Amino acid sequence: MATTNQNLSIFDIDSLGDCSSLRIGIVSSEWNGEVTDALLKGAKETLGKAGVSESNIHIIKVPGSFELVAGGRLIASQHGLDAVICLGCVVQGETRHFDFICQAVATGLAELNVISGIPFIFGVLTTDNQQQALERAGGKHGNKGAEAAYTALRMGLLKKKSGKDKDIGFKK
Repeated sequence: MATTNQNLSIFDIDSLGDCSSLRIGIVSSEWNGEVTDALLKGAKETLGKAGVSESNIHIIKVPGSFELVAGGRLIASQHGLDAVICLGCVVQGETRHFDFICQAVATGLAELNVISGIPFIFGVLTTDNQQQALERAGGKHGNKGAEAAYTALRMGLLKKKSGKDKDIGFKK
């Protein structure tokens, strides 16, 4: 977790090893596009630096963060993926809507991890205000999309290493 004075989007991509054969899905929310587009850019750049070819990166956009779960399941059922990155941004408002959306997305992605055998990466910003979101989408706290991509690479390699390359719960 980022602190006030720390950028955690610094990692050693070269320490991962060969990522060229990984197949990665990205589901990005269109809501709060200024933020989510920056997260998507950071994720794609990180995957590229790791040697993942563009043909092995599958991207879909969904209307909002709530739809990330359904979008994640959809993209995973269409491609033999090693990991799925889910990117969104939910900014606290005046109602409890924030709590319901954040909880539903976190629970839904956790369930997809368990039932599918595919790592679904939680790349959803849950901030108090727009400024905090921008600071985490390429600002002073780094780019959480890049961090989510790094996590997807690590988990995708772990999935391949385990020998469980066949998806458990989804039919293609």
